[in-house]
Amino acid sequence: MSEMPRLWMRHETRPTERRAPITPDDARTLAEHGIEVTVEESEQRIFPTAAYAAAGCRVAPRADWVTCPEGYYVIGLKELPSEPSALRNRHIFFGHAYKGQVGARQLLARFAAGGGALLDMEYLVDEDGRRLAAFGYWAGYAGAALAVLHRRGLLAPPLSSFSKDELDARLRAPRHRDPALGTTAVVIGAHGRAGRGACDALETAGIDPTRWDSADTEKLDHDALIAHDILINAIGTVRPVHPFLTEVDLDDPARRLSVLCDVTCDVASEFNAVPVYDKATNWESPVVRLRDGERPLDVIAIDNLPSLIPADASRDFSAQLCPLLLSLRGGSPVWARSLRAFHLASSSIGSQVAGSTETTR
Repeated sequence: MSEMPRLWMRHETRPTERRAPITPDDARTLAEHGIEVTVEESEQRIFPTAAYAAAGCRVAPRADWVTCPEGYYVIGLKELPSEPSALRNRHIFFGHAYKGQVGARQLLARFAAGGGALLDMEYLVDEDGRRLAAFGYWAGYAGAALAVLHRRGLLAPPLSSFSKDELDARLRAPRHRDPALGTTAVVIGAHGRAGRGACDALETAGIDPTRWDSADTEKLDHDALIAHDILINAIGTVRPVHPFLTEVDLDDPARRLSVLCDVTCDVASEFNAVPVYDKATNWESPVVRLRDGERPLDVIAIDNLPSLIPADASRDFSAQLCPLLLSLRGGSPVWARSLRAFHLASSSIGSQVAGSTETTR
């Protein structure tokens, strides 16, 4: 029988990251099944450290994962700090390192140097390639909500997190509705997780969105797209596609489009389907103006949108992830597929990763 896995949930270094990959309730479930869970102290995490201690978790100082023994799975959500330069443990988080993103080569080289492995959450998939744990719904919901609030002149930076009920109250407020303007919105990728979240947020705001999916983008009607007020790009792709929105569209005199929210946020990647901006936005500056004058056009491209709704998003994600963590002990094919994706990405930069990465026991 394989060794019982040990998990170490790290503090997130990004100040605006309030989510947790494992909630206290699910940590309790893991502990009841014999999985040791260590949780680093974090004043910004939406769930208090005391709740994890009450659930049976060990508590460690923040950033102590760099000295944790080999054999632990270090689990987080967003990027690692720049040090240490050699990563020796198996890390579970969203690495954003397999599509040529900024910093991808450096991150993979750190794993190669230390003999560790990245088990990227984005590549926890079933045999048909469908993702098994994702924040997509909440990314779409938050992104569409921000687009609507910005369109209504109600998005005041810096942003702060809220509950879904608080966000919905802002979207539903009668004094903020704009029926006379007849705001229209189109969601690309409407039938995926993020697209469904975006459509739900738009409907909460009183907007019936136009729903497009992959079939609608094969022969994209650019005139129809720019005739909407709001565009939500919620479609992810693992291959280059013909751009949905181009500089030509931005300068089209018939353009009505005034707000683009790129939920996918593949900026600087060859897979970027809306290559009309060159850097992500953030909580301090959530909006960047692409065109000024009588027909302005603004973009929202925040790469941790679900953290704006941290409690709801974390509970949903943790419920999806917990069964997968329980399967670590048995050599699940889900984790094996994620490991193969890591090896493939590492080999593409001439890195060979050995040691503990040969198995995900």
